[in-house]
Amino acid sequence: MNWSVHFSKDALLFLKEVHLPESAVLELIEKAIHLFQGERVNVDIRKLKGDWAEFYRIRKGKLRIITAFDFENHSVLVERIDWRGSVYQ
Repeated sequence: MNWSVHFSKDALLFLKEVHLPESAVLELIEKAIHLFQGERVNVDIRKLKGDWAEFYRIRKGKLRIITAFDFENHSVLVERIDWRGSVYQ
């Protein structure tokens, strides 16, 4: 099943500022989807709490990607991408 991935304006702006290709983020999201489907993959993902309760955090080094997965419609919203410490503000 194909998933659609949508980026927020803030996420796209961060990718442009640090010259990070979207494909790097898409690769991590693909690994997360495989993990949810029961496969064994190496991805650091965690469900968030508090104000971010609907979202998941994908960690790669100092980079944090905040995403929301819609499992019924097979879509992913990349809400925010930033460095550790400033992503949750």
